[in-house]
Amino acid sequence: MSATVEQEPPAADGPASAPRRRRRRWLSWTVVTLLALWAVVRVAGLEAGSFPTQLMTVTPIGAVLAALTALLALLRRNRPAALAAALVCAVMVSVVAPRAFGAEQPPAKGPALRVLSVNLFTRGDAQTVVDLVRRLDVEVFSALELSWAEVERLDAAGLKELMPYRVLQPDFGATGSGIFSKHPVTELTGLFTPIGHNMPAATVTLPGGGKVEFVAVHPNPPLGRMEAEWNTALRALPSPSPTTVRVLAGDFNASLDHRAFRDLLGRGYVDAADQVGKGLIPTWPNRGIKPFITIDHVLADRRVAVRRVEIVDVPRTDHRGVFAELQLP
Repeated sequence: MSATVEQEPPAADGPASAPRRRRRRWLSWTVVTLLALWAVVRVAGLEAGSFPTQLMTVTPIGAVLAALTALLALLRRNRPAALAAALVCAVMVSVVAPRAFGAEQPPAKGPALRVLSVNLFTRGDAQTVVDLVRRLDVEVFSALELSWAEVERLDAAGLKELMPYRVLQPDFGATGSGIFSKHPVTELTGLFTPIGHNMPAATVTLPGGGKVEFVAVHPNPPLGRMEAEWNTALRALPSPSPTTVRVLAGDFNASLDHRAFRDLLGRGYVDAADQVGKGLIPTWPNRGIKPFITIDHVLADRRVAVRRVEIVDVPRTDHRGVFAELQLP
């Protein structure tokens, strides 16, 4: 009669687990390397081509991914990978975290200008828009993806009485845009060459005689071959002027993590939401899922003080709106 000898399973840290550990380490370092490349491209402004440009838009999410990678690597006792991921996280946080804190404002003592920008998706709820204009006492409204039918719905809801002055370039699809104003406006032609959707410009004459030049901004998104056009469109937008105040408001299809957008700011503009610590609040997509990128902005001459910003929801459009209360120099 032979005895049966039971074999014990290999220890968790025995030879059989070595390949598994190597695979985990390889995976950890692969993820860390990709995140590090992402951070380098963002910090150095090296994005080129459609995919890298779109990837920059979600850099705040990249910072979260780097933090999770560091935590997982630490739990798996891969301390070098954990340290590397933590450093990548720190780099990403250093470029996105300042948007959550307000900046010191210039000593502007001029009149206030309340601005609203909404990409209407050609079918945004007109009554909600008019209610916002009334509640926030909006003086200039930048309307993107403005259709002829949407103009009729807005006026039927009461916008005609609240904002009788306008420079409109509506269309049947996403191309249309318009500027609605509480104060008299004069269409500006020749200020710049719009590239992408319609981008009307106007001089707004404020009570007391002051003037502000206003542009409704909406370039095409940097998808596929349109990435080069998107860069050109942002470069074509007018720079600030030493003799007049300019405000650019709309759907830039760009975030603060895009070099092209930062270059535009570098010419002498400030992002209103960023100035008051709301630069991380996402604005798109806002239909069916929660928004996770910030591509709608109000930009103002850096001599302008930003007093208040609200990110607002409008039913039946995939963008959130941006309201900014500005104080002019």
